Amino acid sequence: MKLLARNLSRSTTEQELRVLFSAHGAVTECNLVLDQETGKSKGFAFIEMPDEKEAKVALANLHETKVSNNKIRVKIAQ
Repeated sequence: MKLLARNLSRSTTEQELRVLFSAHGAVTECNLVLDQETGKSKGFAFIEMPDEKEAKVALANLHETKVSNNKIRVKIAQ
């Protein structure tokens, strides 16, 4: 299942996201979206979790939690 994490701090790294979501299950892919011109984070990322139950637990536990002083939003990616 592919999840979308939004409202991330610009300083949040892919590794931090992988660790955050891995606490709830296996993560096969983590892609922090970067601005092509500046190379800086655009504030959102896609996280791929193979087990749907684990992904739903991660979504429920991480949606609207504070990460690096930002309240992140997590939802199923379209």
